[in-house]
Formats: sequence, structure tokens, C-alpha cells
Amino acid sequence: MTFPQIFVTRFFQLVTNRQFTESERELQRIKDRMEDTKWNTGYYHALDGMLLAQRSNSNNSTFFTEAVESDKTTLKKQRDEFLKHVQSRFHGDFDRGFFQAWCDFTKLLIKTAPEPATNLEEPAQTTIVNYTTQT
Repeated sequence: MTFPQIFVTRFFQLVTNRQFTESERELQRIKDRMEDTKWNTGYYHALDGMLLAQRSNSNNSTFFTEAVESDKTTLKKQRDEFLKHVQSRFHGDFDRGFFQAWCDFTKLLIKTAPEPATNLEEPAQTTIVNYTTQT
């Protein structure tokens, strides 16, 4: 990666908050600093796709929206899946760059996501009462 990660982090924050004008500016800054490699092209296309999905999503049913609303456990599973693709020798550089962008995005979401819901209450105690009648 030949561009500062701070630009990517800022882009993720802006696009998640649906600040499209600023997202586009940040995406252009990233593009301007990228070397022309297949990996970088894949990474850029993933970022551009995230922006397009957010902008055109009126019903909030895309993977991007679902990822933003996920808990840490779910996000970690998704990130692990993306990492498998990044590390796969069967994918080309473009694909690895593409999946690395999603890894970076889920990594940021993991830092800010809520913990999975757990039932912290103790289970209700049941008491068995023997009623006997005396005669």
C-alpha cells in the first residue's frame, strides 16, 4: 500500500456516516497517492463500491449497512473470511487488494462495534414446595 492509512480510515468514517461529498474528496486523495498496480486498483474499486452502495442504498439492505450494524463477533467472522481471500494463492493481485479493503473496513468496525449481546441475568431459581395435608 503506497498511500497513508489515515486517508482510508477517514474515508471509512465519512462513508459510514453518509457524508458523500467529503467521502468523494477523500477517495480522490487516496487515488492521487496510489501507484498504478493491480493490488491498488482492486483496493480502490472496493472503496469506490462502498461509496456507491451507501449512496444508492435507500432501503439499507446492503452488506455494507449490515456490517456497520453488526456486533464484534459477527465482524470478526466476516474479517476472517476476507483474510482467507487476501491470503489465497488462487486470487490475483486485484482480488487480494479488493478483499484487503474489506478487511481494513471490518477491522475499523470491530474497534467501534458493540459487544455481542449476552444474558447477564442469573437464571430464575425454582423452588419446589411440598404441600402435604395433615389429617
